[in-house]
Amino acid sequence: MRHSPYWLFVVLVLALAGLQYRLWVGDGSLAQVSSLKRQIAEQQGENERLLERNRILEAEVMELKKGMETVEERARHELGMVKDGETLYQITE
Repeated sequence: MRHSPYWLFVVLVLALAGLQYRLWVGDGSLAQVSSLKRQIAEQQGENERLLERNRILEAEVMELKKGMETVEERARHELGMVKDGETLYQITE
């Protein structure tokens, strides 16, 4: 019976070492949790950027559905188009 506390101590130390290994290196370790939190933050930033882009596109779609004014404006500014009967004057320096 004299050796019983010694073996109990050894078992407890081994259990503690196993738990420490899992805490620092194994699945669900602190390093892995930190890495996952960083990935989540990056993904949330990307999601916000994409949501903003979607809002802008949705607004453009609504404007295009609303009327021809937006289509006409885009044609004038982006394509340099003019209406029938209009004269385009281009001034250069």
